[in-house]
Amino acid sequence: MLRLAAASGVAALARAITGVRGIWQGSAPSDRQRIYFANHSSHGDFIILSASLPRNHRVATRPVAAADYWGNTALRRFVADTLLGAVLIERNREERKGDPLAEMIAVLDQGHSLILFPEGLRNMTEEPVLPFKSGLYNLALARPDVELVPCWLENMSRVLPKGEILPVPLLCRVIFGAPVALQPGEDRHAFLERARQSLLALAPRPEKAA
Repeated sequence: MLRLAAASGVAALARAITGVRGIWQGSAPSDRQRIYFANHSSHGDFIILSASLPRNHRVATRPVAAADYWGNTALRRFVADTLLGAVLIERNREERKGDPLAEMIAVLDQGHSLILFPEGLRNMTEEPVLPFKSGLYNLALARPDVELVPCWLENMSRVLPKGEILPVPLLCRVIFGAPVALQPGEDRHAFLERARQSLLALAPRPEKAA
């Protein structure tokens, strides 16, 4: 009940600050189990994406977040783990006490959906999307019945810039694209690049000057 109330409260706050709305461009809300994978530029990304989901889907969806950030203080861990149900993953191999893939699969096997950022870290470069790490491929291979939905997060790098604590009120959108699926015999690199391109295809095109 605490997590349910917290998720609703955080979603309401996120919508109040950013006016975020979900654009279902290539897919529609569904009760099917999913992995929502998105571009990553802010520590608040999973909050915005979650806030864009219908309430019943939001409750059933757990974000995958970096333990080195969300777990490095008691307050952050309480917010991410206890209130928002995040799956905290150690990105540093030397500090890992478990298998991140096994942890994510266990959450899927409990019937939850996931929010995943396949770039593996926040993108602070001029590239719109960094090359994907192997996690999305490994999950698709292990649980082929889970639907993979690309999601483009617009404006989040400006709402919560690196090093800032308080968000800047700006309008945001989350664009949900058409699902992608691992094809039989598809190479890991080919699949990850295809999934990356499906995400890039959702990015709004700059308006041409008149």
